[in-house]
Amino acid sequence: MIISRTPFRISFAGGGTDLPSFYRGESGAVVSTAIDKYMYLTVNKYFDDSIILKYSRTEEVPAVSKIQHPLIREAMRSVGIPRGIEITSMADVVGGTGLGSSSSFTVGLLHALYAYRGRYVTAAALAREACRIEIDRVREPIGKQDQYIAAYGGFQYIEFLPDEGVKVTPIICPPERLRRLNGRLMLFYTGKTRKAGRILGRLKSQMKGKRDDLREIKGLADAARRELQQGSIDDFGRILHEGWRVKRGLSRGVSSAEIDGAYARARKAGALGGKVLGAGGGGFLMLYAPKAAQAPVRRAMRDWREIPFKFESEGSKIIHVG
Repeated sequence: MIISRTPFRISFAGGGTDLPSFYRGESGAVVSTAIDKYMYLTVNKYFDDSIILKYSRTEEVPAVSKIQHPLIREAMRSVGIPRGIEITSMADVVGGTGLGSSSSFTVGLLHALYAYRGRYVTAAALAREACRIEIDRVREPIGKQDQYIAAYGGFQYIEFLPDEGVKVTPIICPPERLRRLNGRLMLFYTGKTRKAGRILGRLKSQMKGKRDDLREIKGLADAARRELQQGSIDDFGRILHEGWRVKRGLSRGVSSAEIDGAYARARKAGALGGKVLGAGGGGFLMLYAPKAAQAPVRRAMRDWREIPFKFESEGSKIIHVG
């Protein structure tokens, strides 16, 4: 049995500039980190030639071509496993909440399948192949950042180049600084899930008229990296606010009256900034609040569940072989 563990992620700035419709004209960039919420994939030999899949549904099929789950079907084709296998997925957090769960699933599945075949694969190769499967094969209208942060882990500045190249640069800053930042970030579950592809599909169709906004968002990713390395941690929170202001105008469905109301209450209680994670529309609202403001912010957000988290330095890894 092989078990892979792959982190979910939080994206701070630059989201949308990882879409091909933007970076093929000019490079995009994001600041993102892995967190200690995970996707687990188990792969085990099945006693006959059937394929058994257990995720939110259960499938038992005789051949890869009969698999209904598109990511599993294309991953098995890519790795070259035709039959006789059982795959199970489990996650710490429900999907559709803006933590990049779909890409963590794809990266973790590829990692486990390659380990099952006895092959070592680099983080870069895992991320590239996950992008190929999700974007080129399954035709999801998504970007590239989630696959790379799931594979690499850590706190990263990721650039997306017009030639399809991706450059991953660790953001180097003292551990104490990262601990302070982690301690000022709060994560609240809106109680709603959504399909990122629908929101990103609308953004893709409106890209021509939103390019200036996305350039501003890319500039905020550069500013966020600078503040993390040598600036004010509180200014990092203000950058989150500015990024959310721009992002709300990108596409219908990014926010809602309920989310806007909750964010306004949190700001009034002392939060300096925040954003809805992922494509928007639901999932998790992340807030930046100095320590003195956190109790008032929690009272303002009492209708939503708070989820504690820590930054994760490691990307996808194989945690069991046996």
